[in-house]
Amino acid sequence: MGNSKSGAVSKEILEELKLNTKFSETEIVQWYENFKKQCPSGRITKEEFQNIYRKFFPDSDANTYAHHVFRSFDANDDGTLDFKEYIIALHMTATGKTTSKLEWAFSLFDVDKNGYITKSEVTEICTSIFKLIPKDEVEDLPEDENTPEKRANKLWKVFEKGDDDRVAEGEFVQGLLDNEDALRLIQLFHSKA
Repeated sequence: MGNSKSGAVSKEILEELKLNTKFSETEIVQWYENFKKQCPSGRITKEEFQNIYRKFFPDSDANTYAHHVFRSFDANDDGTLDFKEYIIALHMTATGKTTSKLEWAFSLFDVDKNGYITKSEVTEICTSIFKLIPKDEVEDLPEDENTPEKRANKLWKVFEKGDDDRVAEGEFVQGLLDNEDALRLIQLFHSKA
């Protein structure tokens, strides 16, 4: 490869990522090189992250959803994502096991990061997801889930909780594992493969 070592990912981070993700050393090194090109500072700000999402969803309002995704990935709450946070987030959302993805989904829905989700937080995330769905696809949704509020209500019923109750992470994960329809409700685009 002939790369200078000064711009290389540290051995410590490389080993940790190899242990905690399904990515190979070669993949991690390639991700790192791309990350450094895109983010010479070694960190992604929320604004940069939102710009990335806007490129993926050019015909939608991706800012709100990107904000929530960023918040869920910013493990140390410093307002930026470093390479390690970025790769772990990529792994979790792209290749992680269902349980890991649901644990991440819980962190997405836990807007105030208090360890519980409420019906209002579920509605807030459903609203941000709906901003990404093309209008013609929204029109094709079932009547009982064709608005953010209806989808949030349908999802909340799975947990058999009152409007003012809270759901802990374990309840959330198990509730979704036990209910395929509920699992579909939290997915961004359930009609796509």
